[in-house]
Amino acid sequence: MASEPLAAVEGATEARLPERTLAGLIRYFAKLGSWGFGGPIALAGYMHRDLVEDRRWYTEDEYQQGLAISQAMPGPLAAQLAMWLGYLERSWMGALAVALPFVVPPFLIVTAIAVLYTHYQGLTLVQDVFFGVAPAVLAIIAIASYKLARATNKTDPILWAIAAVQAVATVVTGQEIIWPFLAAAIFGAIYYGGGLPRFRGAASFSPLPLLAAIKGFAWIGSGASLATMSLFFLQASAFTFGSGLAIVPFLHAGLVDEHGWLTEQEFVDAVAMGLITPGPVVIMATFAGYLVHGVVGAVLATAAVFIPVYLFVVVPGKWFRRHERHPRLQGFVKGATAAAAGAIAGAAIVIARQTLGGWLSIAIGLAVLALLLQKRVRAPESAVVALAALAGILLHD
Repeated sequence: MASEPLAAVEGATEARLPERTLAGLIRYFAKLGSWGFGGPIALAGYMHRDLVEDRRWYTEDEYQQGLAISQAMPGPLAAQLAMWLGYLERSWMGALAVALPFVVPPFLIVTAIAVLYTHYQGLTLVQDVFFGVAPAVLAIIAIASYKLARATNKTDPILWAIAAVQAVATVVTGQEIIWPFLAAAIFGAIYYGGGLPRFRGAASFSPLPLLAAIKGFAWIGSGASLATMSLFFLQASAFTFGSGLAIVPFLHAGLVDEHGWLTEQEFVDAVAMGLITPGPVVIMATFAGYLVHGVVGAVLATAAVFIPVYLFVVVPGKWFRRHERHPRLQGFVKGATAAAAGAIAGAAIVIARQTLGGWLSIAIGLAVLALLLQKRVRAPESAVVALAALAGILLHD
């Protein structure tokens, strides 16, 4: 008898959960773009926590499918995952409707900071804030990667083994490599899908024609600096696999070494800007674009980074939806998401090696980790990051 009222209360709580709507998704991603700190790994974790666990707008399978697609296609992970969730709601229109509120707030924030940065010939405040925020972001990433791996792999030892191999590969190489990921996805399709796949009667999609087209038209920008810069950022998005952090080496090679558009210090500050501001980490392209060509450069760089992401969602979207119940595709998703979880965990270790500089930054990271893990009061990540930024300003020499 005592259990019946409790069940009734739980049922009433579930009934009060708002249904998924496009307007609700727009509001959510506008908030995530404005206050979601931590880069692609943390953002993917927020989406899982908020949209799968708390609001139950998406099933675990729908989320994992989106994560697998985001990792398999070129471009930044968080933006691609957000667009896929929008695509599930309203096809190409939903993907676009979600992308704009997710990207515009961080674009405005980073552009405003870039204006100040240029006016004052660099901001030492950027490095002070980065000193405090970087370990805080790392703590957020650690929590997100653990929760994601636990939700993805559950108790399957094969999936945990795949994640471990991908994590080790990421740590050893220092970057998210696509080949072990694809091998894991193919293994999953074979192991969980009942043998070697047969593609007879199923349409296949490859991004290669689109990528070839992008390369083929690269000559357009040969005589115009704005066009050259736009095509550079277009290629950076279209040819880079993994999370948004994977784009950093490509950007360094082009912005600093090849074209000389940025100095080494300006590039370091651009990467820091991507990590310490909310939204996708590839928003660093906005900062770099402004330093190269002002507001027009910021707009073009941002558009160029996110346009390929959108296409890689909406073009194969129908194919994925049509065959989503196929056992081989489900196996592909299992292997891919396990590898993604491993890559995310490995990336967290790589980031730790690059950002933790001494006992003080380690102490900040541990303090943030303890604050986020305590269960009495749920601390908003934005408030925690703000406190870490203040600590960096006060404590950094």
